[in-house]
Amino acid sequence: MNKDKLKIGIYELTGCAGCALLITDCEMELIDIFNAADIQSFLMVKSDNIEGELDIALVEGSVTTENEIEELKDIRERAKVVVAFGLCASVGGIQARFGNKEWKENYQKIYGDMEMTHTKPVQSKPIDAYIDVDLYLPGCPVGKEQFLHFFTRVLKGAPPEKYPRPVCVTCKYNENDCLLNKGIPCLGPLTADGCGSICPNHNLPCTGCWGPAEGANPTSEYFLLKEKGFDIEAIKKRMSNYSGTKLAEFFEQFKKESK
Repeated sequence: MNKDKLKIGIYELTGCAGCALLITDCEMELIDIFNAADIQSFLMVKSDNIEGELDIALVEGSVTTENEIEELKDIRERAKVVVAFGLCASVGGIQARFGNKEWKENYQKIYGDMEMTHTKPVQSKPIDAYIDVDLYLPGCPVGKEQFLHFFTRVLKGAPPEKYPRPVCVTCKYNENDCLLNKGIPCLGPLTADGCGSICPNHNLPCTGCWGPAEGANPTSEYFLLKEKGFDIEAIKKRMSNYSGTKLAEFFEQFKKESK
């Protein structure tokens, strides 16, 4: 094994595994990926996994069990750089959209007083709730080009590209008509860019799958949609779907209003 190659581990916590699967979908580039780096661990594609020291760990999925907390802390100890890979790892994903009380109520409805013997479940949270995270790669799932750009840059020792602006900016560059002006509940003002505004390009509203944009104004979006006649609970669900834990506190102020 070439000692100059970066040692990389790819790990999956709770999620649909779509981001890890995305790497395997890089069919034409997959051999080059494995030749360019020393992939130490990647359960989806190899059986000879090594749990040693790492230069970079890509962690997909949210933390949803006590076992995953311990696994995540172990990864952090072994890796020089930890990357929150995808929306579940970055913000908690769809499974983290409920508040703590709401999560407990839903869990009780489904499982009742059943005792878990394998591992104790916890409310889903992003990985930075338990460890320090060095880099974030959003998306649900992460896009192929996005991953390849990231992978190429880190191999060269360059920081990955950030996506600080909202989808609305690219949407305007693409000369699309504003769907909000047509009364369609689009989340472009709140969502991190990087997708090229692919949904509005096809006259479909942004659903927020790249997660919250830096400096976004959820209050303005909330009241704009409310003024356009959308149901409060529907607004909450739409805005919460891909924001994970990041908008939980924001919606606390509207709980009484939605009842």
